[in-house]
Amino acid sequence: MSASAEHHNHSSHAHHAHHAHAGGGPLRTSAQATLHCLTGCIIGEVVGLAIGVSLGLGIWPTIILATTLAYATGMTLGLIPVMRNRGVGPMNALRIIWVGEVISIGVMEIVMNYVDYQMGGMGAPSIASWMFWRGILFAAPAGFLAAWPVNYWLLRRDLKACH
Repeated sequence: MSASAEHHNHSSHAHHAHHAHAGGGPLRTSAQATLHCLTGCIIGEVVGLAIGVSLGLGIWPTIILATTLAYATGMTLGLIPVMRNRGVGPMNALRIIWVGEVISIGVMEIVMNYVDYQMGGMGAPSIASWMFWRGILFAAPAGFLAAWPVNYWLLRRDLKACH
C-alpha cells in the first residue's frame, strides 16, 4: 500500500471513529481540532517571540524562530496522542498527521504572526511589556478563527486525522 493510500486509510478511519464518539458533528470536531492545534502552536509561538524580543532579534528572525518552534511543538502535540492511542511509532504517527498539521499550523502561524506584528508585539521592548502580551492576546484568537474553517475542510476531506 502506498504511503498516500495508507495516510488516507488512517485519516479516514480516525475521522469517522472520532465522529462516532464526539456527538458534536463536524463543526464541533473541527473546533476541538483547532483548539488542540492552537495549544501546540501557542507554546512554540510564545517561546519563539519571547526569545526574539529578549535577544533584540529583527522581525524576520523572530518570525522564523517563533514559527519553527510553533511547528515543533504543534507537531509534537499532534504525534503524542496518535502514538499512544494507536500504538504506532513516531514515523508512522507522522505519516498519519503530517498533511493536516502542516496546513493547519501554517494558516494559524501566518495569521498569528501578522496580527502580532500589527499589534506591535514583535517590536516590544521586553516580554514584560504590555505591547508584547497584547500582540499574543490578539494573535491567538485570530489564529484560531483562521484555522477553524481550514480544519473543518481538512476533516471533511479526510486530510486531517483526529487524535
